[in-house]
Amino acid sequence: MMNQVDKRVRSEQFRRRLLQAMERSNTNQSALARDIGVDRSTISQLLSDDGARLPNAHVVGSCAAALGVSADWLLSLSDRPESAAELLALSLSLSEAPRALVDERILQWYLEAEGYKIRHVPAALPDMLKTRAVLEWEYAPHLGRSADQAIGASQDRLELMRQTQSDHEIALPVYELETFAKATGYYQGLPKDLRLAQLQHFADLAEQLYPRLRIYLFDAKRLYSAPVTVFGPLLCVFYAGSHYMAFRDRSRIETFTRHFDHLVREADVTARAFPGYIEALKAEIS
Repeated sequence: MMNQVDKRVRSEQFRRRLLQAMERSNTNQSALARDIGVDRSTISQLLSDDGARLPNAHVVGSCAAALGVSADWLLSLSDRPESAAELLALSLSLSEAPRALVDERILQWYLEAEGYKIRHVPAALPDMLKTRAVLEWEYAPHLGRSADQAIGASQDRLELMRQTQSDHEIALPVYELETFAKATGYYQGLPKDLRLAQLQHFADLAEQLYPRLRIYLFDAKRLYSAPVTVFGPLLCVFYAGSHYMAFRDRSRIETFTRHFDHLVREADVTARAFPGYIEALKAEIS
C-alpha cells in the first residue's frame, strides 16, 4: 500500500515539474510534442493523468532534453533541475585573483554565506585583520595608487565580519606570526613599532569579536593546508596565487570542512589562548 502511495506522489510531482519546466522555457504542449516526436495528446495525457503511472524512460529523457532540465529532477530523484553537464560546469569555476583583495567576487561570496560558519586558511596573515600601516608597507610599493583600494577592501571585509551573523574561524601556521614578530622572511624590514601595533591589533580583535571570530594556530611541521576558504555548506574556494578555484559540489565542501576542523582540533594555540600567545610575542620583541 505504501508503494502505491509513493508512486502517486511521484507521478503528481512529475506532472507538476513538467509543467513548471514548460512554463520556464515558454513551451506549449504542441511544441514539446514536436520536439520529442510524439502526438500532442501524449503530452496532454502526461499533464492531466491523475493516476500513478509514469511515462517510459524514453519519454522522460526526451522531455528533459527538450526542456533543458535533468530527468532525475522530473522524476523527483534530485532537487536540482540542471542537467548533468550544467551541474558539472557549476561545480568548479576558475577565476583570476588580484594581487590584493580588491575583488567584488570575494565580497559576494561572504554575503552569500551570511549566517553560515566561514572557515578560512589564508595564504599569509589575513589582510582584513591588518592595521592600515602594515597594509601600506606591504602594498604601496607594488600597487601604487591602487594600494588604497586594497586597504579599503580589507577594511570593508572586517566591517562585514563585525556586522554579519556569520561565525568566522581562521587557522594559521604558527610560523606566520613568528616570522612577522621577528621581521624575517616576507616581513623583513618591517619596523618594530608597526609590528608591535599589529600584534596588539590582533589581540584586540580576537578579544572584541570572540566568539564570532576564532583564531587557531597549528604546527606546520605536523599539519599542512593550502590557502582555502569554506563558506558554510555552499562553497569552497582555493587560492592558487593568480586564480581562485571554487567548488560547489557537496562532497568536496564536506571533505575540506573536515580538513579545516582537523586543523582546529590539532591546533597548538586555541582561540581562547590566542591573545595570551600574542602578548608573549610582544614581550619577546619589546
